[in-house]
Amino acid sequence: MSYNPNPLYAAPEDWRAYSGVLSRRVFAFILDYVIVALLWIPAAVVLFFLSILTLGLGFLLYPALFVIVAGIYFGLTVGGPSQASLGMRAMGIAMMRVDARPMDFLTAIVHLALFWILNSVLTPLILLAGLFTERSRLIHDLLVGTVTVRTA
Repeated sequence: MSYNPNPLYAAPEDWRAYSGVLSRRVFAFILDYVIVALLWIPAAVVLFFLSILTLGLGFLLYPALFVIVAGIYFGLTVGGPSQASLGMRAMGIAMMRVDARPMDFLTAIVHLALFWILNSVLTPLILLAGLFTERSRLIHDLLVGTVTVRTA
């Protein structure tokens, strides 16, 4: 049996774990997209040289490069052992699955894709759901089965 420094645990029932989560998510979103934008720059340079090696085929990836970088970033950070992106860690929040299983890469990607789709349709209204739902869950959290909790 091996030691697991990040044990699996269910979402807490204590209301204090969810107080102020919605505003922290907004600031974590801003920090995360600044980080993604900074990661996009070296990815664009690497893709440029890769495009030269592939005789121009790599240039076809430029329109989707930001989505690819953001997907990899959120998949590795939210789907990783800390279950939080760098912005979420800075704001003292983490994402958990309601079924007490760890966040994996695919769940993090599906969560991100649903966020983008719902945000494009419901723009600011997506945050209003957090004011009226239990544990300040947003629509994409309800669909994927996740909850955001305070860690600090």
